[in-house]
Order: sequence, then C-alpha cells, then structure tokens
Amino acid sequence: MNESMKVQPHHLERDAYLYVRQSSPKQVLENIESGKRQYALRTRATALGWSDERVVVIDSDQGESGASAAWREGFQHLVTEVGMGRAGIVMGLEVSRLARNNADWHRLLEICALTETLILDEDGVYDPKNFNDRLLLGMKGTMSEAELHILRARLRGGVLNKARRGEYRCSLPTGLAYNEAGDVDLDPDSQVRKTIAYFFETFSRVGSACQAVKAFHAEALDFPSRLRGSKEVVFRPLTASAAMRTLKNPRYAGAYAYGTRQYRRTVSGKATLRRRDPREWTACIPGAHPGYITWDQYQANLKLLEANGKGYELARKSPPREGSALLQGRAVCGRCGGHFRVRYRTCRGRSEAWYVCDSASKNGEPNCQSIAGPAVDEAVGKLIIEQLTPAAIEMALEIRREIETRQDEADRLRRQAVERAQIEAEMTQRRFMMVDPNNRLVADTLEADWNNKLRAVAQAREECERHRHEDQPIDKAVDDRLATLTTDFSQIWSDPTTPNRERKRLLAHIVEDATLNKVQSDGIIQIHVRFKGGRTESLSARTPKLSFEQIRTPTEIIALVDKLLDDHIYSEIAEILNERELRPGFSARRGRQTDKFTTLKVRYLATTYNIRSRHDRLRDRGYVTCKELGDRMGVHEVTVQNWVKLGKIARHPYDGHSWLYEDPRSHQERGRAGLTGPATRREGGQGLQDHQ
Repeated sequence: MNESMKVQPHHLERDAYLYVRQSSPKQVLENIESGKRQYALRTRATALGWSDERVVVIDSDQGESGASAAWREGFQHLVTEVGMGRAGIVMGLEVSRLARNNADWHRLLEICALTETLILDEDGVYDPKNFNDRLLLGMKGTMSEAELHILRARLRGGVLNKARRGEYRCSLPTGLAYNEAGDVDLDPDSQVRKTIAYFFETFSRVGSACQAVKAFHAEALDFPSRLRGSKEVVFRPLTASAAMRTLKNPRYAGAYAYGTRQYRRTVSGKATLRRRDPREWTACIPGAHPGYITWDQYQANLKLLEANGKGYELARKSPPREGSALLQGRAVCGRCGGHFRVRYRTCRGRSEAWYVCDSASKNGEPNCQSIAGPAVDEAVGKLIIEQLTPAAIEMALEIRREIETRQDEADRLRRQAVERAQIEAEMTQRRFMMVDPNNRLVADTLEADWNNKLRAVAQAREECERHRHEDQPIDKAVDDRLATLTTDFSQIWSDPTTPNRERKRLLAHIVEDATLNKVQSDGIIQIHVRFKGGRTESLSARTPKLSFEQIRTPTEIIALVDKLLDDHIYSEIAEILNERELRPGFSARRGRQTDKFTTLKVRYLATTYNIRSRHDRLRDRGYVTCKELGDRMGVHEVTVQNWVKLGKIARHPYDGHSWLYEDPRSHQERGRAGLTGPATRREGGQGLQDHQ
C-alpha cells in the first residue's frame, strides 16, 4: 500500500512526533551523520502532508541507551502523547532508535494501534492496526533486541576473557596503584601504606571492624580515601562502612578479583548492588600482585566478620564487649546444650548480668534456665587467677611490648600527617611567590590558601604533641600495673579500671567454654569449665538471694526477738538489738542499710511473724490487770497502785505504759505447797494478811 494512502485526514489533524536518540554521549559528539539522518526525517513528514509547525522533535534522550524506557524521559513523554491521541505519526530512523527492548516496543505498538497512530522509519510508513505491518514491526523489534544482545556479548566476551587471565585493568582501591610498567603495586605514598597496614594490624588485635574504627578515633588517626574519578588521596576519619569495604576487598590480599559484585535493576528501573559469593566470581587469582595481608589472613578476616554478624547463632564466637559478663559467648546450658545469651538489668542502681538460655522460646516454650552472672563470674575469676599466676611475668612482658609498638606506630603516622601538611603548605607558598604581585585577585586567593595550609600545619603539630604528651602518663601507669602484675595478678584482675573486654580476651586464650546448670532444690550452680587442650575443672556457686529474700530479716534475729519478749518490752528489745549492732532487713528496701531498730520495727516483726506477744506470755503466768486484782482482793484500783508504790505488789510492763500485776495470794499458796514461783515482797504479803 502506498505511504500516502495510509495517511488519512484525521492523522494530519494531529501532530507528527520525531524521536531522536543516540546511545552514548560519545556517539552524540562523534557520530554526527547519524544525528543528521534522524533530523532529516522532518522532510518525510512534510512530504506526507504535515506542516513544519506540526512536527514535534523529541531529542531529550540524547546519550541514553535504548535498553529500557525507565530512565528515558523523552520516550515516556512520547508514549504519553500517543496515549492521549495527540500524535498522528511517530517517526524514528529505525526501530532501535525508539526501543531496543521488546516490552517497550510492543507496548508502544499496542498504544499506537488503539489510538490509530502511524509509525514511520527509513523503510516506510506502517499502520499498527494492519496485521502485516504489525507483524513486520514486531520482527524488526525482535531483531533490534537481538542485535543489542550480540553487540553486548562481543564486547563483554573480550572483557571476561582478559579478566580470566588477570589482564583486565580495573579501578584499584586506595593503597594500590599502577606503576609505570602497568603492574599493580603498593601506593608510593608511605603514609597511605603505613596507615592501611596499621588498620589491618588493629583489626587483628581487636577482632571487630567497629572496634578498629573506635581505636582510630581514640588515637586521632585518619584513613586515606581516593576521590572518585581522580588520583588525589585525602585523609578522613575512618567510618564503619570504609572499614568493612577494606576488609572485604581481596585486592588488599594481593589477589586479582573480577565479578565480585552484580548490579540488578528492579521493576522501577533502580539499580541495586549485590555482593556475589566467591564461588560465583568471574576471576580470582591469589598472589597476582603485592598486598597488605596474605590470602590466608584475608580468609580468616572474612570468617571473623561473618561470626561477628551472627552473634545469635554463633554466640561463642562473638567479639568481647564492654559488659561485665565474663563468660560472654562461652557459657553453655547444662540442660539443652545451647549457648547462653547475656542480658543486663538494673537492680538498685547497679547493672547485673544474667545468663539466659532462650533457645526454647522460638517454639513458644518457656526459657530453659536463667542464671545470675555475678556468682558465676566470681567463681570463674578465682579459677583464672589460680591458673594465670605462674605465667604472669611472661604475659606482662608481652603486653608491654604490644603497647609500646602500638603507641610508636600511632605516633609515626601522626608525624607523617604533619609532614604531608607541611609539604602542601610549601607548595602553596611556591605558587604564591610565583604570581605577579600586581594581580591582586589571584594573589589574595593564593595568600588565603597559604594561610589555611599554615593553620592546618599548626593544628596537626598541636594534635601530634598533645597525643605524645598524653601517652607519657599512660606508659608510666602501664609500667606500674605491669610491675604489680608480676607480683599480684589477682589485684590487677580485680582492679575496677581493668576493662571487661580485656578480661574476656584473656579468658578466651585459656577457657574453651563453661557449662552451667542450676540445681533448683538447693540453689547451687554447677560450673564445669573446659580449658584449651581438653582439661576440665568443676566448680560450684550459690545462687544469689531473691529480692524479697534480700530484704527479709534474718531468722536468727526473729528467734532472738521471740526469746527476749519473755523478759523485755519492745523498746528494751530495740535497744538490745542496736547494742549488738544488728540491723533490720526490711530497711534495705529503701537502700538504707544503716537504719536501726525502733519500737515500731520490733512490733512490726512480732506482728508479721506471728510471735506470741508479751501480754499473752504474762497472762500465761497468771498475771492480771489492776482492776482484776482489785476485784479479787476487794479493794479499789487506787489501793492496788499504792501497794505497788510501797513495793507490796509487783507489776510487769508489756507495752510501753501498760502493766500486768502479780496476785500475791498465788505465791502464798505456792509457798505452802512447796512450789517455786516469782519472788514476793515480804512486806507486801504481811500487809495483805493483816488486811484480810
């Protein structure tokens, strides 16, 4: 069918859209003829009946690949205009200019068919509603996508072939550079080399990427970083992400690696980065060039990082932390065989460690057992002291050598930072001296840069001197502690200033694990320690008292109160207990261990523990009240009180100002019967006989 016959009046009523695209910026600059051919399609639209004003050119996707429409705003705008029915014809030099993706191409064909929009390329005009035209356009789209695949495969195949031989040049991480011969070598900057080497030494010492970052910050050391797209290296504070990238990069181990990462595009078109398994790498050639660590050290670092990231499943391999739990990661449950997790809780202003076995909680079951940490840690600490005392001198010397080496290396790196700042200041000074003094615009700028560099030098020197002076008292303190360590290791182990992390690291060299089992019946914790090499040792510790038990008054004091109530009232008992320096247990509830006994507290104990009162005890002895005694003897209560003042009748207090009285006649009857009883006053008895 003739092209002019396919163009209908309703097509001419709408605009003609010309889509222009080149695949890369290089093609836009160098492949000029292709751009001219695409823009020349305007004459085709004019020949078919469209005026120049009705021809819309979309060329905003210049330098963009046609593999997808996700990042091509011009193509998306074209599809929108077609879908709104504003386009009468869509023009492109060839199908590959519009799309190299079958999904995007067929979506455009479907929309053009629905809106009766024509498609024009260098070969002719097509009507997507016509079966034959649509079939031909579909085949062209398939061939365009296949062509893109073939081109990529050719280019990619050459790259992969060189990469498998280790000859493909990739961008190198900071610390590595290509020499004049084109081979990979260590960075010629000595400060960069020594800083990276010191980083790997620090990681092997602390065993954690985060702890290595903290060590760099504590020592005021910066880490080198190469700016993207340039060879310039700057020193910045070390971050956790930079530390992880450095540890996981095989190039630092002297290995040529290619294909370690893979980019994937999501449905939205966003590219995501995924690290591939080492078995999926395209090439991995250990020993291909010099490195900062060996391949075996690199593999060990990866295993350590993996263990640190899986602290829940591999608790015993987790790095030492700041907590007080001595057996962190090394406590094994004696019931189920799982590893204890460490939990901390605050009790009375103090942080207490607990070993909790919650492996059964995954299945909705209660925890296997929970054991308080202080008693266990104290028992294990005593055992460690016994084991390490013979080797204290050798360990002290080793610690001293390690500390001195670390401080010397850190000081050397700080001095190199000062040298680098000095070199930059001298370079800025030379540039300033070479400029024409009359050119004040340039001279002022260079002078300001020179002043900034001089301030940077002064700051670097001040920082270096400050850390050098701070290291001196630390060295002296270390010397004193090491001297003490050779004679009394137990004092250093119990020293509150000794970091818990250091205790745990020391423990890791001696103890393999410790199995804990709590016996519920007698409150004993059974501890079975397994040392490196297989030797075992069994210990035991007593579980701490519960909260209510810690504030409970001891049973000995309660028994003593019960005994003293036979002859004393509450106030007298309080004085006796205070004289014996006994303290009430329930005062610990408010944290006041120095509280003393009072009358109310003794009364509270007697009431709480159902101790028989002194009133009842005196009643059992036959003592009566003043009114009851007066009724028995036929006298008034005042007379009874007068007899008490005269010493004729004895009375006994039972609660402050309350008394019970002895019946003198009961003593006389006991005396006639030959019974013993409370002593009676003779004057009182004779007076009563006269009264009778």
